[in-house]
Amino acid sequence: MDRDVALLEACGRRAFLRGVGALAALTVLPSHAADIPVRIGLTPVFLDDQMGFLSQWRRWLEVKLGRTVVFVQRGSYREIMDLLRAGKLDFAWVCGYPYVRHRQELKLVAVPLWRGEPCYQSYFIVPADDPRTGTLAELRGKVFAYSDPDSNSGYLYPRYLLTTQGENPDNFFSRSFFTWAHRKVVEAVGIALADGGAVDGYVWETLAELHPDLTRATRVIERSPPLAYPPFVARSDIPAVELAGFRGVLLDMAADPEGMDLLLRLDGFIPGKSELFDEIARMAARVRNP
Repeated sequence: MDRDVALLEACGRRAFLRGVGALAALTVLPSHAADIPVRIGLTPVFLDDQMGFLSQWRRWLEVKLGRTVVFVQRGSYREIMDLLRAGKLDFAWVCGYPYVRHRQELKLVAVPLWRGEPCYQSYFIVPADDPRTGTLAELRGKVFAYSDPDSNSGYLYPRYLLTTQGENPDNFFSRSFFTWAHRKVVEAVGIALADGGAVDGYVWETLAELHPDLTRATRVIERSPPLAYPPFVARSDIPAVELAGFRGVLLDMAADPEGMDLLLRLDGFIPGKSELFDEIARMAARVRNP
């Protein structure tokens, strides 16, 4: 009898130890997951101290997420989209134009608010010393600066507008070129390297506050209707808990004093809906099928 009791107690101890071992293994998993960096794709921004800003933002995100954050920067939206679709990025801040072309492969994370709305505009600009040009149509046969072939405000919208006016965007200008950054569109037009250009209105307005010498060399001649602001997106197979965690951090930025300072004159983020980008999708379809 005593032998049977001892045997049962020994079995119980072994079962208990196995259970403790299993629990210990489970507690290791979150720690291991925390060591895997969050990879966030970005394209060039217009800041002078870009590296300083990104360093501050990275540290803030790491505190909020409890994980290492790695910013992956590339010179074009296409490069960032290729990395995201290949699963080499977790999240990216992209333009609405590539988002609508690939939204079946992406998850919408959040949309910024600017001046209280999840929208912005495309601005058409000319050199300030050009007092006559008043519309995009008057730039026929001139040199025009686009920002990026996957930009909504800096490429799609001007081509869409020309298409609706019965023009062929491919031969409307005598020459066009890409600057690969909205700030560089402003700079190119300001020094008359181009007779006109298309730029993100948020960028132009923010430059007007931070670097008025740049925008004073240009003049806005037309503005688009409000269009969905460039969103944060995630790769299609992002785990739900990671998606929710990153979205929550973005949505809470405006309520955090340091987070608010990092918003670059934006008002914050909202979850947003895919339907917000339907107008951009319609414009893209019209340009493809005039």
